[in-house]
Amino acid sequence: MGGNDDAWGLRAAMLALAGIGGAALQLQQAALWSTAAYAALLALALAGMVVARFSTRARTPVLALAAALALFAGTGWRAAERLADALPAALEGQDLVVTGVVAELPRLHADGVRFSFDVDSATNAGQVAAVPRRISLGWYRGWDEDALIAAPFEALRAGQRWRFTVRLKAPHGTLNPHGFDFELWLFEQGIRASGTVRATDRAPAVLVETRAAHPIERWRQDVRDAIALRVSDARAAGVLAALAVGDQAAIERSDWELFRATGIAHLVSISGLHVTMFAWLAGAVIGALWRRSERATLAVPAPVAARWGGVACAALYALLAGWGVPAQRTVWMLVTAALLATLGVRWPWPLVLLAAASVVTVLDPWALLQPGFWLSFVA
Repeated sequence: MGGNDDAWGLRAAMLALAGIGGAALQLQQAALWSTAAYAALLALALAGMVVARFSTRARTPVLALAAALALFAGTGWRAAERLADALPAALEGQDLVVTGVVAELPRLHADGVRFSFDVDSATNAGQVAAVPRRISLGWYRGWDEDALIAAPFEALRAGQRWRFTVRLKAPHGTLNPHGFDFELWLFEQGIRASGTVRATDRAPAVLVETRAAHPIERWRQDVRDAIALRVSDARAAGVLAALAVGDQAAIERSDWELFRATGIAHLVSISGLHVTMFAWLAGAVIGALWRRSERATLAVPAPVAARWGGVACAALYALLAGWGVPAQRTVWMLVTAALLATLGVRWPWPLVLLAAASVVTVLDPWALLQPGFWLSFVA
Protein backbone atom coordinates (compact mmCIF):
# COMPACT_ATOMS: atom_id res chain seq x y z
CA MET A 1 0.00 0.00 0.00
CA GLY A 2 1.16 3.49 -0.76
CA GLY A 3 1.04 6.43 1.59
CA ASN A 4 -2.08 7.85 -0.09
CA ASP A 5 -3.86 4.49 0.22
CA ASP A 6 -2.82 4.34 3.88
CA ALA A 7 -4.36 7.74 4.58
CA TRP A 8 -7.56 6.95 2.71
CA GLY A 9 -7.75 3.56 4.35
CA LEU A 10 -7.44 5.04 7.85
CA ARG A 11 -10.10 7.65 7.14
CA ALA A 12 -12.43 5.05 5.60
CA ALA A 13 -11.99 2.79 8.63
CA MET A 14 -12.87 5.60 11.03
CA LEU A 15 -15.94 6.60 9.01
CA ALA A 16 -17.11 3.00 8.66
CA LEU A 17 -16.71 2.26 12.37
CA ALA A 18 -18.46 5.50 13.29
CA GLY A 19 -21.39 4.78 10.97
CA ILE A 20 -21.80 1.20 12.15
CA GLY A 21 -21.53 2.38 15.75
CA GLY A 22 -24.25 4.98 15.18
CA ALA A 23 -26.64 2.39 13.74
CA ALA A 24 -25.82 -0.07 16.54
CA LEU A 25 -26.47 2.60 19.18
CA GLN A 26 -29.89 3.39 17.71
CA LEU A 27 -30.81 -0.31 17.74
CA GLN A 28 -30.40 -0.25 21.53
CA GLN A 29 -33.04 2.47 21.96
CA ALA A 30 -35.89 1.27 24.16
CA ALA A 31 -38.29 3.64 22.42
CA LEU A 32 -38.10 5.57 19.17
CA TRP A 33 -37.94 9.34 19.04
CA SER A 34 -40.16 11.45 16.83
CA THR A 35 -39.34 11.74 13.13
CA ALA A 36 -38.73 15.46 13.73
CA ALA A 37 -35.92 14.61 16.16
CA TYR A 38 -34.31 12.25 13.67
CA ALA A 39 -34.70 14.86 10.92
CA ALA A 40 -32.88 17.39 13.12
CA LEU A 41 -30.02 14.94 13.66
CA LEU A 42 -29.80 14.32 9.91
CA ALA A 43 -29.60 18.07 9.34
CA LEU A 44 -26.85 18.28 11.97
CA ALA A 45 -24.95 15.49 10.21
CA LEU A 46 -25.26 17.34 6.89
CA ALA A 47 -23.97 20.50 8.55
CA GLY A 48 -21.01 18.53 9.89
CA MET A 49 -20.17 17.36 6.38
CA VAL A 50 -20.24 20.96 5.14
CA VAL A 51 -17.95 22.05 7.99
CA ALA A 52 -15.55 19.19 7.24
CA ARG A 53 -15.40 20.33 3.62
CA PHE A 54 -13.74 23.59 4.67
CA SER A 55 -11.72 22.23 7.58
CA THR A 56 -8.42 20.42 7.16
CA ARG A 57 -7.28 19.83 10.72
CA ALA A 58 -10.48 18.31 12.14
CA ARG A 59 -11.92 16.90 8.92
CA THR A 60 -11.79 13.20 9.78
CA PRO A 61 -13.22 13.47 13.35
CA VAL A 62 -16.01 15.75 12.13
CA LEU A 63 -16.85 13.41 9.27
CA ALA A 64 -16.84 10.44 11.66
CA LEU A 65 -19.26 12.23 13.99
CA ALA A 66 -21.45 13.14 11.02
CA ALA A 67 -21.47 9.50 9.85
CA ALA A 68 -22.48 8.30 13.32
CA LEU A 69 -25.28 10.87 13.53
CA ALA A 70 -26.49 10.09 10.01
CA LEU A 71 -26.70 6.32 10.59
CA PHE A 72 -28.26 6.78 14.04
CA ALA A 73 -30.92 9.15 12.71
CA GLY A 74 -31.49 7.30 9.44
CA THR A 75 -32.00 3.98 11.20
CA GLY A 76 -34.42 5.52 13.68
CA TRP A 77 -36.35 7.32 10.97
CA ARG A 78 -36.72 4.14 8.89
CA ALA A 79 -37.81 2.16 11.95
CA ALA A 80 -40.44 4.78 12.80
CA GLU A 81 -41.75 4.76 9.23
CA ARG A 82 -42.00 0.97 9.23
CA LEU A 83 -43.67 0.78 12.64
CA ALA A 84 -46.19 3.40 11.51
CA ASP A 85 -47.34 0.97 8.82
CA ALA A 86 -49.26 -1.02 11.41
CA LEU A 87 -52.59 -2.80 11.66
CA PRO A 88 -55.07 -0.80 13.79
CA ALA A 89 -56.10 -2.78 16.87
CA ALA A 90 -59.79 -2.29 16.00
CA LEU A 91 -59.32 -4.28 12.77
CA GLU A 92 -57.76 -7.36 14.38
CA GLY A 93 -59.97 -10.40 13.93
CA GLN A 94 -62.40 -8.53 11.68
CA ASP A 95 -63.48 -9.76 8.25
CA LEU A 96 -61.64 -7.53 5.78
CA VAL A 97 -61.88 -7.60 2.00
CA VAL A 98 -58.42 -6.98 0.56
CA THR A 99 -57.28 -6.70 -3.04
CA GLY A 100 -53.62 -7.04 -3.92
CA VAL A 101 -50.83 -9.04 -5.50
CA VAL A 102 -49.13 -12.28 -4.43
CA ALA A 103 -45.68 -10.82 -3.81
CA GLU A 104 -43.50 -13.94 -3.47
CA LEU A 105 -43.31 -17.60 -4.30
CA PRO A 106 -46.14 -19.30 -2.35
CA ARG A 107 -44.93 -21.89 0.18
CA LEU A 108 -46.96 -25.08 -0.11
CA HIS A 109 -47.85 -27.17 2.94
CA ALA A 110 -49.85 -30.36 3.40
CA ASP A 111 -53.02 -28.49 4.37
CA GLY A 112 -52.64 -25.26 2.46
CA VAL A 113 -50.31 -22.50 1.32
CA ARG A 114 -48.66 -19.44 2.87
CA PHE A 115 -47.61 -16.35 0.93
CA SER A 116 -46.74 -12.65 1.14
CA PHE A 117 -49.36 -10.28 -0.18
CA ASP A 118 -48.96 -6.65 -1.29
CA VAL A 119 -52.23 -4.88 -0.48
CA ASP A 120 -53.68 -2.44 -3.03
CA SER A 121 -56.91 -1.69 -1.14
CA ALA A 122 -58.91 -2.94 1.84
CA THR A 123 -62.43 -2.47 3.16
CA ASN A 124 -64.22 -3.33 6.38
CA ALA A 125 -68.03 -3.58 6.17
CA GLY A 126 -67.87 -1.57 2.95
CA GLN A 127 -65.71 1.22 4.44
CA VAL A 128 -62.10 1.87 3.42
CA ALA A 129 -59.72 0.32 5.94
CA ALA A 130 -56.07 1.16 6.58
CA VAL A 131 -53.97 -2.01 6.64
CA PRO A 132 -50.21 -2.52 6.20
CA ARG A 133 -48.80 -2.47 2.69
CA ARG A 134 -47.42 -6.02 2.95
CA ILE A 135 -49.04 -8.84 4.92
CA SER A 136 -48.48 -12.59 5.30
CA LEU A 137 -51.48 -14.81 4.55
CA GLY A 138 -52.25 -18.49 5.00
CA TRP A 139 -54.88 -20.23 2.90
CA TYR A 140 -55.89 -23.56 4.38
CA ARG A 141 -58.47 -26.26 3.87
CA GLY A 142 -61.29 -26.74 6.37
CA TRP A 143 -60.59 -23.86 8.76
CA ASP A 144 -64.24 -24.10 9.86
CA GLU A 145 -67.41 -25.99 8.94
CA ASP A 146 -68.43 -23.22 6.54
CA ALA A 147 -65.22 -23.38 4.50
CA LEU A 148 -64.89 -24.95 1.11
CA ILE A 149 -63.77 -28.56 1.41
CA ALA A 150 -61.08 -27.98 -1.21
CA ALA A 151 -60.10 -24.32 -1.38
CA PRO A 152 -58.71 -23.42 -4.82
CA PHE A 153 -55.31 -22.38 -3.49
CA GLU A 154 -53.67 -24.77 -5.96
CA ALA A 155 -54.28 -22.03 -8.55
CA LEU A 156 -52.38 -19.45 -6.50
CA ARG A 157 -49.28 -18.15 -8.28
CA ALA A 158 -46.80 -15.36 -7.69
CA GLY A 159 -47.68 -12.12 -9.46
CA GLN A 160 -51.43 -12.73 -9.50
CA ARG A 161 -53.91 -10.15 -8.26
CA TRP A 162 -56.61 -11.57 -5.96
CA ARG A 163 -59.52 -10.34 -3.87
CA PHE A 164 -59.78 -12.12 -0.51
CA THR A 165 -61.81 -11.99 2.66
CA VAL A 166 -59.21 -12.21 5.42
CA ARG A 167 -58.77 -11.92 9.17
CA LEU A 168 -55.56 -10.26 10.32
CA LYS A 169 -53.55 -9.81 13.50
CA ALA A 170 -50.46 -7.85 14.44
CA PRO A 171 -47.17 -9.75 14.07
CA HIS A 172 -45.87 -11.39 17.22
CA GLY A 173 -43.51 -14.16 18.20
CA THR A 174 -41.96 -15.80 21.24
CA LEU A 175 -39.26 -14.02 23.24
CA ASN A 176 -37.29 -17.08 24.29
CA PRO A 177 -33.63 -16.22 24.98
CA HIS A 178 -31.32 -17.19 22.12
CA GLY A 179 -34.30 -18.39 20.07
CA PHE A 180 -35.34 -17.29 16.61
CA ASP A 181 -36.72 -13.72 16.72
CA PHE A 182 -39.77 -14.12 14.49
CA GLU A 183 -40.96 -10.54 15.01
CA LEU A 184 -37.59 -9.13 13.94
CA TRP A 185 -37.64 -11.35 10.86
CA LEU A 186 -41.10 -10.07 9.90
CA PHE A 187 -39.96 -6.49 10.58
CA GLU A 188 -36.98 -6.89 8.26
CA GLN A 189 -39.22 -8.33 5.54
CA GLY A 190 -41.57 -5.37 5.87
CA ILE A 191 -44.47 -7.66 6.89
CA ARG A 192 -46.59 -5.78 9.40
CA ALA A 193 -49.57 -8.14 9.80
CA SER A 194 -50.43 -11.80 9.29
CA GLY A 195 -53.67 -13.68 8.89
CA THR A 196 -55.74 -16.25 7.02
CA VAL A 197 -57.90 -16.28 3.92
CA ARG A 198 -61.58 -16.99 4.65
CA ALA A 199 -62.82 -18.48 1.36
CA THR A 200 -66.45 -19.61 1.56
CA ASP A 201 -69.40 -19.93 -0.79
CA ARG A 202 -70.70 -16.57 0.48
CA ALA A 203 -67.29 -14.85 0.25
CA PRO A 204 -65.23 -16.64 -2.40
CA ALA A 205 -61.68 -15.76 -3.33
CA VAL A 206 -61.62 -14.01 -6.70
CA LEU A 207 -58.71 -14.07 -9.16
CA VAL A 208 -58.66 -10.55 -10.63
CA GLU A 209 -55.56 -10.65 -12.85
CA THR A 210 -53.18 -13.49 -13.70
CA ARG A 211 -49.94 -11.60 -14.45
CA ALA A 212 -50.10 -8.33 -12.53
CA ALA A 213 -46.52 -7.92 -11.24
CA HIS A 214 -43.36 -9.57 -9.88
CA PRO A 215 -41.93 -11.28 -13.01
CA ILE A 216 -38.95 -12.71 -11.11
CA GLU A 217 -41.22 -14.40 -8.58
CA ARG A 218 -43.26 -15.84 -11.46
CA TRP A 219 -40.02 -17.17 -12.94
CA ARG A 220 -39.11 -18.78 -9.60
CA GLN A 221 -42.46 -20.54 -9.49
CA ASP A 222 -42.03 -21.77 -13.07
CA VAL A 223 -38.66 -23.25 -12.11
CA ARG A 224 -40.11 -24.93 -9.01
CA ASP A 225 -43.00 -26.38 -11.01
CA ALA A 226 -40.61 -27.65 -13.69
CA ILE A 227 -38.52 -29.43 -11.04
CA ALA A 228 -41.62 -31.06 -9.54
CA LEU A 229 -42.79 -32.13 -13.01
CA ARG A 230 -39.50 -33.62 -14.20
CA VAL A 231 -38.14 -35.19 -10.99
CA SER A 232 -40.19 -38.25 -10.12
CA ASP A 233 -38.82 -38.62 -6.58
CA ALA A 234 -40.78 -36.08 -4.50
CA ARG A 235 -38.12 -35.96 -1.77
CA ALA A 236 -35.33 -35.26 -4.26
CA ALA A 237 -37.49 -32.67 -6.01
CA GLY A 238 -38.00 -30.86 -2.70
CA VAL A 239 -34.26 -30.67 -2.03
CA LEU A 240 -33.58 -29.45 -5.58
CA ALA A 241 -36.28 -26.79 -5.24
CA ALA A 242 -34.73 -25.63 -1.96
CA LEU A 243 -31.27 -25.33 -3.52
CA ALA A 244 -32.47 -23.77 -6.78
CA VAL A 245 -35.17 -21.30 -5.74
CA GLY A 246 -34.86 -21.22 -1.95
CA ASP A 247 -38.20 -22.99 -1.34
CA GLN A 248 -37.35 -24.73 1.93
CA ALA A 249 -41.01 -25.60 2.48
CA ALA A 250 -40.65 -28.12 -0.36
CA ILE A 251 -38.41 -30.31 1.83
CA GLU A 252 -40.31 -32.97 3.75
CA ARG A 253 -40.29 -32.81 7.55
CA SER A 254 -38.54 -36.19 7.87
CA ASP A 255 -35.72 -34.95 5.63
CA TRP A 256 -35.33 -31.78 7.70
CA GLU A 257 -35.00 -33.92 10.83
CA LEU A 258 -32.34 -36.01 9.09
CA PHE A 259 -30.43 -32.90 7.94
CA ARG A 260 -30.48 -31.43 11.45
CA ALA A 261 -29.40 -34.69 13.05
CA THR A 262 -26.45 -34.99 10.66
CA GLY A 263 -25.49 -31.30 10.95
CA ILE A 264 -25.98 -30.41 7.28
CA ALA A 265 -29.18 -28.35 7.50
CA HIS A 266 -27.25 -25.20 6.56
CA LEU A 267 -26.22 -26.81 3.27
CA VAL A 268 -29.81 -26.86 1.98
CA SER A 269 -30.55 -23.28 3.11
CA ILE A 270 -29.50 -20.55 0.70
CA SER A 271 -26.85 -18.61 2.60
CA GLY A 272 -24.16 -16.09 1.90
CA LEU A 273 -21.63 -18.87 1.52
CA HIS A 274 -23.65 -20.44 -1.31
CA VAL A 275 -23.86 -17.11 -3.13
CA THR A 276 -20.14 -16.38 -2.66
CA MET A 277 -19.07 -19.82 -3.89
CA PHE A 278 -21.33 -19.40 -6.92
CA ALA A 279 -19.76 -15.99 -7.61
CA TRP A 280 -16.24 -17.47 -7.46
CA LEU A 281 -17.15 -20.36 -9.76
CA ALA A 282 -18.94 -18.10 -12.25
CA GLY A 283 -16.06 -15.62 -12.21
CA ALA A 284 -13.53 -18.37 -12.91
CA VAL A 285 -15.54 -19.70 -15.85
CA ILE A 286 -16.17 -16.23 -17.29
CA GLY A 287 -12.49 -15.30 -16.94
CA ALA A 288 -11.36 -18.50 -18.69
CA LEU A 289 -13.77 -17.94 -21.56
CA TRP A 290 -12.98 -14.23 -21.79
CA ARG A 291 -9.28 -14.87 -22.30
CA ARG A 292 -10.07 -16.92 -25.41
CA SER A 293 -11.25 -13.79 -27.25
CA GLU A 294 -8.64 -11.21 -28.23
CA ARG A 295 -11.33 -8.65 -29.01
CA ALA A 296 -12.98 -9.13 -25.63
CA THR A 297 -9.74 -8.79 -23.66
CA LEU A 298 -8.84 -5.60 -25.57
CA ALA A 299 -12.26 -4.13 -24.73
CA VAL A 300 -12.33 -5.18 -21.07
CA PRO A 301 -9.46 -6.85 -19.16
CA ALA A 302 -10.22 -10.46 -18.27
CA PRO A 303 -9.87 -9.95 -14.47
CA VAL A 304 -12.41 -7.11 -14.56
CA ALA A 305 -14.83 -9.13 -16.70
CA ALA A 306 -14.46 -12.14 -14.41
CA ARG A 307 -14.93 -10.04 -11.28
CA TRP A 308 -18.11 -8.27 -12.40
CA GLY A 309 -19.41 -11.30 -14.26
CA GLY A 310 -19.18 -13.27 -11.02
CA VAL A 311 -21.01 -10.51 -9.15
CA ALA A 312 -23.74 -10.40 -11.81
CA CYS A 313 -24.20 -14.18 -11.69
CA ALA A 314 -24.32 -14.08 -7.89
CA ALA A 315 -27.00 -11.38 -8.01
CA LEU A 316 -29.00 -13.43 -10.52
CA TYR A 317 -28.74 -16.52 -8.31
CA ALA A 318 -29.77 -14.49 -5.25
CA LEU A 319 -32.83 -13.24 -7.15
CA LEU A 320 -33.72 -16.78 -8.22
CA ALA A 321 -33.31 -17.94 -4.63
CA GLY A 322 -35.81 -15.36 -3.40
CA TRP A 323 -33.58 -12.33 -2.66
CA GLY A 324 -33.60 -13.14 1.03
CA VAL A 325 -31.85 -10.84 3.48
CA PRO A 326 -28.72 -13.08 3.84
CA ALA A 327 -28.39 -13.28 0.05
CA GLN A 328 -28.83 -9.51 -0.27
CA ARG A 329 -26.10 -8.89 2.29
CA THR A 330 -23.73 -11.14 0.37
CA VAL A 331 -24.43 -9.44 -2.95
CA TRP A 332 -23.72 -6.01 -1.46
CA MET A 333 -20.51 -7.36 0.09
CA LEU A 334 -19.40 -8.72 -3.29
CA VAL A 335 -20.29 -5.46 -5.06
CA THR A 336 -18.27 -3.46 -2.54
CA ALA A 337 -15.22 -5.70 -2.84
CA ALA A 338 -15.43 -5.74 -6.65
CA LEU A 339 -15.79 -1.95 -6.81
CA LEU A 340 -12.75 -1.36 -4.58
CA ALA A 341 -10.68 -3.78 -6.68
CA THR A 342 -11.80 -2.16 -9.94
CA LEU A 343 -10.90 1.30 -8.63
CA GLY A 344 -7.44 0.00 -7.81
CA VAL A 345 -7.79 0.52 -4.07
CA ARG A 346 -5.28 -1.81 -2.42
CA TRP A 347 -6.58 -2.13 1.11
CA PRO A 348 -5.86 -5.07 3.41
CA TRP A 349 -8.71 -7.58 3.63
CA PRO A 350 -9.91 -6.47 7.10
CA LEU A 351 -10.51 -2.98 5.73
CA VAL A 352 -12.31 -4.35 2.67
CA LEU A 353 -14.60 -6.35 4.96
CA LEU A 354 -15.19 -3.24 7.09
CA ALA A 355 -16.16 -1.25 3.99
CA ALA A 356 -18.56 -4.03 2.99
CA ALA A 357 -20.02 -4.11 6.50
CA SER A 358 -20.67 -0.38 6.39
CA VAL A 359 -22.46 -0.65 3.03
CA VAL A 360 -24.64 -3.49 4.35
CA THR A 361 -25.41 -1.48 7.50
CA VAL A 362 -26.52 1.53 5.45
CA LEU A 363 -28.85 -0.64 3.35
CA ASP A 364 -30.10 -2.87 6.18
CA PRO A 365 -29.17 -1.56 9.64
CA TRP A 366 -31.20 -4.31 11.35
CA ALA A 367 -28.75 -6.84 9.96
CA LEU A 368 -26.54 -5.98 12.94
CA LEU A 369 -29.01 -7.87 15.14
CA GLN A 370 -28.76 -11.05 13.06
CA PRO A 371 -26.17 -13.79 13.78
CA GLY A 372 -26.04 -14.37 10.02
CA PHE A 373 -24.54 -10.90 9.52
CA TRP A 374 -21.55 -11.74 11.69
CA LEU A 375 -21.26 -15.30 10.40
CA SER A 376 -21.18 -13.99 6.82
CA PHE A 377 -18.08 -11.93 7.52
CA VAL A 378 -16.41 -14.71 9.48
CA ALA A 379 -17.06 -17.11 6.59
